[in-house]
Amino acid sequence: MLHVDIPTQPELQTLVAQRNPVCVSIYLKTTPQTQNIGKAAITLSNLIKEADAQLEKAGIDKRTRWAVTEQLEEVTEDEDFWTFQANSLAILATPESHRSYRLPTHLEPMVEVSDRFFLKPLIRAISMPQHAFVLALAENEVRVIEVFSDMPAETLKIANLPKDAASAVGTSTVNTRSHSSGRLHGSEGQKVHLRKYCRMIDAALRPLLAGRHEPLILAATEPLLSIYRSVNSYPEFASQVIETSPVRVPAHELAERARPILDQIHTASIEQFRELFRAREKDGRATTDLAQAARAATFGAVDTLLVAIDEVVHGRVDEQTGAITLADQGGADNYGVVDEIAGRTLASGGRLVGVRKVDVPGEASLAAVLRYPI
Repeated sequence: MLHVDIPTQPELQTLVAQRNPVCVSIYLKTTPQTQNIGKAAITLSNLIKEADAQLEKAGIDKRTRWAVTEQLEEVTEDEDFWTFQANSLAILATPESHRSYRLPTHLEPMVEVSDRFFLKPLIRAISMPQHAFVLALAENEVRVIEVFSDMPAETLKIANLPKDAASAVGTSTVNTRSHSSGRLHGSEGQKVHLRKYCRMIDAALRPLLAGRHEPLILAATEPLLSIYRSVNSYPEFASQVIETSPVRVPAHELAERARPILDQIHTASIEQFRELFRAREKDGRATTDLAQAARAATFGAVDTLLVAIDEVVHGRVDEQTGAITLADQGGADNYGVVDEIAGRTLASGGRLVGVRKVDVPGEASLAAVLRYPI
């Protein structure tokens, strides 16, 4: 079983805003197979040494370096920590603190040292179509299933989630034709009961989905399908559905039917962006130029940004003007320019999508749709 911590967009925004003379970002492959996790711990030890070497080269004093490496080395020695892992691990550390995220994506080992965190792999984790929730909804049962692209589906335990429609509304059955008022009887009464049932489910899901952007895919049949659509409050509720009764359908089968919907959502999102990009480009409100995108992000002018997740452009972006200074290679005195542009886009409320380079218009490092010309 994979144990995953995917950062929400608000969490990512907090990480983007982090500034410290010493920020260490480490990514490495792990495995959920505890008996094989030793290799990952050794890899982390080597990456810690590499981070320390980069800090020393940048002139960071020994005491500050020790404060970082001590925290990271404690991670390598924590047996309980290594017992529950996923496919990759992200560790973000400063001299004062560190945090980690277990990710379903498969990442190559790397370390970045700068005055801010390197977050593109985390951006990929929240913006690529690899994670979703399926709401398996029927009168007699309701389940929430977490779906990943390359890991087993898992049925979640959700506080206050109704067991079934009848118990939710306090009746023996929602299909009874008897009535206690002049209104709640027959098919009309059934719909009233089912709508209450769906509202209770929607309310129970809010703590789980708050701040998230993964799709919620509904598996149901009529009339619940239409009723739940009418009461849903989650903005990322998928228009595509699994139109079947989910009763006695295993979680892994529902996940298999959800994954093509994830692909459809991602493909449609990219095509919608391309159409918008072409339309805005004519008005001077779209660009694939790094320098122009950096200025626009600095002044809060980026509405939507596509970034190539499989490329790193080293350099710096001026905090006030957005002017770019490129570097031939990474080091403690620079960071990923596209990563920084993405962070400034998030900070100003822009939308961010991580894609492969071939999906970016012109196969550029990024493509930005602007709120106004720059």
